[in-house]
Amino acid sequence: YDDSIANHRQRILAANREAAKFFHSTMMSPQGKIGLDYFLGRGLTMQTIRHFGLGYAPDSWDALLKHMRSKGFTNQELFDANLVRMSTKGERTHYYDNFKNRAMVPIIDLRGNVIAFGGRVLDDSKPKYINTSDTMVYKKSNGVFALNFAKNGNPSQMIVAEGYMDVIALHQAGFTNAIA
Repeated sequence: YDDSIANHRQRILAANREAAKFFHSTMMSPQGKIGLDYFLGRGLTMQTIRHFGLGYAPDSWDALLKHMRSKGFTNQELFDANLVRMSTKGERTHYYDNFKNRAMVPIIDLRGNVIAFGGRVLDDSKPKYINTSDTMVYKKSNGVFALNFAKNGNPSQMIVAEGYMDVIALHQAGFTNAIA
């Protein structure tokens, strides 16, 4: 077994964890008020917002990239985590944030690792949703949102909902066995 693959997986998980902190702290700053207002406008309490680690990706092409680079992450690690995208023009490769001006929902696995994100626009631009593509740590077809919380609720029954916001609202209303 190749240690470098395991190490790379750990770096991607660490990058996702740091990105989740960045999105949450950005939302709690004046710059992220639009994101906080979105979640509050959807009827969520501050307690629910903190519980789910909700956040905001700023309206910038490189705010996350610059933050993550300052924390020691490489462009390749960020690309492999699907936190940044890449464009190549001639000989030059340019990296830019995957999520821009979006309400951010971290997707957390049963071990408590942030494995992916769902991002929703706050205006009428398209696409409405950008989600993490499949990575070394996340396979969309295997992902179950909020299972990390629902497993502690009523494990003999689950409520399956269509989207993140439905599940978050159900949890806030006391239905802590809801998943998407």
